[in-house]
Amino acid sequence: MKILVTGGAGYIGSHTVVLLIEAGYEVIVFDNFCNSSRESINRVEKIVGQKITVFEGDIRSRDDLGKVFSSNKIDAVIHFAGLKAVGESVEQPLRYYDNNVNGTVILCEVMEKYNCKSIIFSSSATVYGDPHTTPILESFPTSATNPYGRSKLFIEEILRDLYVSDNDWKVILLRYFNPVGAHNSGTIGEDPNGIPNNLMPFIAQTAVGKREYLSVFGDDYDTPDGTGVRDYIHVVDLAQGHVNALDRLDDFSEVMTINLGTGKGYSVLEMVKAFEKASGKKVPYKIAPRRAGDIATCFADPSYAKEVLDWEAKRGIEEMCEDGWLWQSQNPDGYLTKS
Repeated sequence: MKILVTGGAGYIGSHTVVLLIEAGYEVIVFDNFCNSSRESINRVEKIVGQKITVFEGDIRSRDDLGKVFSSNKIDAVIHFAGLKAVGESVEQPLRYYDNNVNGTVILCEVMEKYNCKSIIFSSSATVYGDPHTTPILESFPTSATNPYGRSKLFIEEILRDLYVSDNDWKVILLRYFNPVGAHNSGTIGEDPNGIPNNLMPFIAQTAVGKREYLSVFGDDYDTPDGTGVRDYIHVVDLAQGHVNALDRLDDFSEVMTINLGTGKGYSVLEMVKAFEKASGKKVPYKIAPRRAGDIATCFADPSYAKEVLDWEAKRGIEEMCEDGWLWQSQNPDGYLTKS
């Protein structure tokens, strides 16, 4: 099978490309490199020992997408491409709706034109808003506290409507919790532009000396130590979830909505301690005010993924931190680090 991976040079995309190739799939990467690096593809090629076909383009461009589909018989699409910074989405909502929502509509139109009707979509636990209880089940009500999360919700609804209009579509919506860690070779990992929005690269950059201290946003939540609790999942486990979903795409006769998480919640300070243990480095931190839109606790009930995908997270907090530190220590400047 030939699989198109949009956003395949990004953090989760690059790790998924590795596992897809190792599982025997033929992969084509489509990326505009606005928040990813070409070097990540070079590194993936070293890991898998083969060249990867890459198309540079924008998912909002029918011409760019048409070049891929007209020259390749694409069997399925794994759709990662999208803007993903919560704070930025609040400042630039139209940009997020144009790129994420409009881009997905155009992608689906081009897929339909070329009779490719199988898509696995990269959704997010942000679609649950502020859940009343945890762990979070797929049946929980959805809402959003920011335009990024709302763009994910809109896309989910668009894909459901698309299936209603044409049952030939195969659609799986994977709702991620908090991906962390890196490939165990230390070759590829998370390389955010500027100040990281996510906890783990912020911790790692502080440990490696790039940042003076970690800002902990809020210590007065109703949690054991007052800091926010999240379900951190190793990025390789998350990538494996996509391979399992692809393997079972034809088994389902409805739109599938599936949580990918570990079912365990760790606080910010627990993650700091675990990273200090894995790295042998001190991670100084300062308490900062809460961020708008942040919630106290968020972790998955992952049992449905086990039932329908035969998937479960296998890597614990120690491995997440060890692999994250290996990547950061070997690549202090991310993909700009000279190999």
